[in-house]
Amino acid sequence: MNDITMPWLATPYQAYSYSYPHKTAYRPFSTPLPLAPLWAEEKRDALFLYLHIPFCEMRCGFCNLFTLAKPNASLPMRYVDAMQRQMRQVAAALGPHRIARFAIGGGTPTYLSAQQLAQLLESAQRHFQLDMATTPASVEVSPETLTDEKLSLLAQAGVDRVSIGIQSFLRTETDALIRPQLNTVVSQALDAIRQAGIATLNLDLIYGIPNQTAASFAASIRQALRWMPEEIYLYPLYVRDLTGLGVIQQRHAGRYPQFVIQQGQADNRAELYRAGQAVLLAAGYQQCSMRMFKLPHAPGKPAPIYCCQADGMVGLGSGARSYTRQLHYSTEYAVGRQSTRDIIEHYCDRQEEWFTQAHYGIELDATERKRRFVIQSLLIRPGLSLSDYAARFDGADAWADIPLLDQLREHQLLSQQGDWLSLTEAGLALSDSIGPALISDAVRARMQQYELA
Repeated sequence: MNDITMPWLATPYQAYSYSYPHKTAYRPFSTPLPLAPLWAEEKRDALFLYLHIPFCEMRCGFCNLFTLAKPNASLPMRYVDAMQRQMRQVAAALGPHRIARFAIGGGTPTYLSAQQLAQLLESAQRHFQLDMATTPASVEVSPETLTDEKLSLLAQAGVDRVSIGIQSFLRTETDALIRPQLNTVVSQALDAIRQAGIATLNLDLIYGIPNQTAASFAASIRQALRWMPEEIYLYPLYVRDLTGLGVIQQRHAGRYPQFVIQQGQADNRAELYRAGQAVLLAAGYQQCSMRMFKLPHAPGKPAPIYCCQADGMVGLGSGARSYTRQLHYSTEYAVGRQSTRDIIEHYCDRQEEWFTQAHYGIELDATERKRRFVIQSLLIRPGLSLSDYAARFDGADAWADIPLLDQLREHQLLSQQGDWLSLTEAGLALSDSIGPALISDAVRARMQQYELA
C-alpha cells in the first residue's frame, strides 16, 4: 500500500469495502482443505449462517453480484437440492456450534417458490443449531417476486428483517439503471411487508444515477419515509466491468454519455450523499456508516452478539463466502452470464464428498487479519477499539501496524476518544476511498491480476 498518495483527498468514490479480502483475491487451493480441521479450533458459539440464492427476475444495470437472471426452469430446484447436500456435510464438519445470526441473500431469494424457500428454512433449522424464534433472521426480497404466500411463510418462520432494493421511486431514474419497475408494484410490496408485521424493514436507494439531482434524490427518500423503514441504506452508483451499464459505457461511451460516471468536479455523488444524509438525520435516523441509517429504537431479538471482526461466518450456496480466522473460502466468482451459469451448474452437480472441503479462497496471515479487523471496524460506528485490537493480536498496537491511521488523524478524518478510533463526519463520507487505501500491497496485487469473467 502506498500511504503517501492519500487518494481520499482526490475523490471519495473508489470502491465499496464490504469485505476483506475481496473475492478477486481468492484463488484455487493447490490441495482441497478438509472443513472439519479448519473449524475445529474456531470459536463456534456465535456464528453467522448465510444462504446465497444466485437467481433474479432481472439483472439491474449496475449489479456485479454473483447472480443469474431468469435461469432455466429446472435450475432453482437442482440448486435447492445441492444446498441441502451441502448443509448436511457442513453441519457435520462444524460439530457443536450455535448460530447467532441468519440471513438469506442473493441475488433474490424470493425468486424461489414458496415451497423451495420452506425447504431451505426447514433444512437450515434441522441441520444447524439455529432457533429461528430467537435468532435475528434477514431475507432479501424484490418487489417483483414477493408474494403474500412467501411473505407469510417468512413471517411465520421467524424472519424479523426484510431488505428490499428500490433504488429510486422515479421511473426515469430506474430506467437509467436498467431496472424497469412500477411504483404501484413497489408500494404494494412495502404495504404487504408492513402488514405482515415483520419487525425491521430495510430499504436500499442509489445516488449518482444519470441526471439525478439532490432534489430528486431527496424526493425518493421522502417517498421511502412513508413506510418509515427501520433501516435505510444509501448506495453510491458504481459502473463496473461486465455489468449492463459497464458494457454500455465501454461500447457506446460517446453515444450514451449519460452513463459515464466521471470523477472530479463532474461527479455529483458527494453532493447527493450530503442531501440524502440531511433528510434522514432530520427525520430522526442515526448514521451507522457511510451507507447505513437506522432509527434509534428499531426493534431486535435478544440474541447472542455476533461480531463481524471476530466471529466466523458459514456460507452455503454457490458464491457464498465462509470465514474462519485464517481462511476465507467460497466457490468461484464471476459477473458475466455464461461464466456465472457455469459455476452454478457445477455447484448443482457436486456430490456430498465435494462439500466436505474448501477448494477456493485465500489464507490470511497475521498482517491480513489485522487489516481486515481495522477495515471491518473503522468504517462503521462506533469504530475501532484499540483494546479489542490488542487483545485479538497479542498486544499489538494498531497505530504502529497501520501507519495510515496517523495520516487520517492529521487530516482530521479520524479522531480518538478514549479507547476508540472513529472516523469524523468528513472521514465517514470518504469511506469508499479510505477502505481501499487500507488494502495491503499483496492483496491489491492479487486483485489486479484477477481476470473477471
